[in-house]
Amino acid sequence: MFAGLAETGGPGTPLALRGRALDARMMLRAGAGGSGSETLVTIRAGAVILVEDGPLVMPSWDFAISAAEEDWALFLRAVPPPGSHDLMALLKRGAMRFEGNLHPLMSNLLYFKLLLASLRPQPETAPEATA
Repeated sequence: MFAGLAETGGPGTPLALRGRALDARMMLRAGAGGSGSETLVTIRAGAVILVEDGPLVMPSWDFAISAAEEDWALFLRAVPPPGSHDLMALLKRGAMRFEGNLHPLMSNLLYFKLLLASLRPQPETAPEATA
């Protein structure tokens, strides 16, 4: 579900430039309780350098973002519905949970919003009309 982060937020991307002062390890969880999937994302100098899919044995992370698979699926739609369009909207309605040291997340909130939204499918653009 989150494997594309290495491509959309990797070295040399505009997102890496935006977060150039950020070093963090983020755990992304999809599913209810401990039965869901886990993905550990390592960010150095704003660039996603490693995306590890679980199961992981005793992973070390700075903060975790957890939501049910259905809520992640809604968030990752090309055009998410209201209440699922933003991390803070999901948090507000109780569909998402933040854990751990929230300082890196909250001080770089726009970076993380854009990073996770970068996984959404891009709408196809209409071909240019030729005259």
